[in-house]
Amino acid sequence: MATATKKAPAKKAAPAKKAAPAAKKAAPAKKTAAPAKKAAPAKKAAAPAKKAAPAKKRTPNAAFMKAMTPSPTLAAVIGSTPIPRTEVTKKVWEYIKKNGLQDKAKRTMINADAKLKEIFKKAQVSMFEMTKLINSHLS
Repeated sequence: MATATKKAPAKKAAPAKKAAPAAKKAAPAKKTAAPAKKAAPAKKAAAPAKKAAPAKKRTPNAAFMKAMTPSPTLAAVIGSTPIPRTEVTKKVWEYIKKNGLQDKAKRTMINADAKLKEIFKKAQVSMFEMTKLINSHLS
């Protein structure tokens, strides 16, 4: 009888193992369905927040929007009319793209031509350093 009792628990354990993988397969299906339900209310909660933000109307920073006069060397690239810092950067980028001055291998580097060399004082500068060097030519 001792062997019979040993076999019985072994048989019960085997079906339990087979049932466990089936439960595991069913569990991921439930997990994928549950986050989808949770995500929908989260999106609904985010949507009213977005509607509230435009009602305030974001005002631009006055320091960025103040018209700055470019130096004569910078004026050769962007023009001599006073424009905000943000527009100066845009116009310099237009000049760089138009003349193909962005380095082909490392896209963060700008290869200076004759006009830009007068502004940068170097043959090559990074795009992050470029704005710092341009600011010294604005008044």
